[in-house]
This record gives sequence, C-alpha cells and structure tokens, in this order.
Amino acid sequence: MSQTYSGSCHCGNIRFEATGDLEQVFECNCSICRRKGAKMWFVPRAQFKLLSEREKMATYTFNTHRIQHHFCPTCGIAPFGEGTDPKGNEMAAINARCLDGVDLDALPVQHFDGASL
Repeated sequence: MSQTYSGSCHCGNIRFEATGDLEQVFECNCSICRRKGAKMWFVPRAQFKLLSEREKMATYTFNTHRIQHHFCPTCGIAPFGEGTDPKGNEMAAINARCLDGVDLDALPVQHFDGASL
C-alpha cells in the first residue's frame, strides 16, 4: 500500500517526503554505499518532494557521475541521491535510515553487488 514518508538529515537542514510502497530495502557493496551503511529505497523521482532549499545540501558524484549523492554540509548525513535507473527513468535513492517512524528491522533486505559494476 502506497504511503507518504517524511525524512531528513540529522540536523533537519535537508527535509523531504517520498510516496510509495516501502516493502524492502537494498544494501549495496559499492565503495560509497558500503562506507555509508545505507539501506536504500528507490522511488520514481516524481514521487519524491524536497521540502528544503537545494542550496542547503552538497552533492558528490564519482565514477560514471550518473548518481548525485546529496548530503548535509552541516551534519554530514546523506539522506538521498538522484539518478536514473537502467531504463533511463529518473529515480530518487532514499536512505531509509533517514525516514521517520520506519522499523528497518521489519523490512526484507535485498543485497546488490554494486562493487562488480
């Protein structure tokens, strides 16, 4: 069932909402995800709404530069990224650890071998 979730970085400078079915999260072993320890939830970009100004966040890209990894320059937390899926659809990659009121232990985890890409 589709639901709207709110989330933020630690200090609240970056706030957002995302709507979708949060049925599982992904853990990736690529160099950045492994270090962040993120549990990612992907939604179409149209189902993601940034509630704070873009100027409040910093962005990091690497390798193919296809994903913009956004983080807060104040608290350092990386609540989401933006990019495209393999079919070219715009997506938001949300760090489910930054969502309010979500029991992460209750969600199945799908492992993704990003290190091999």
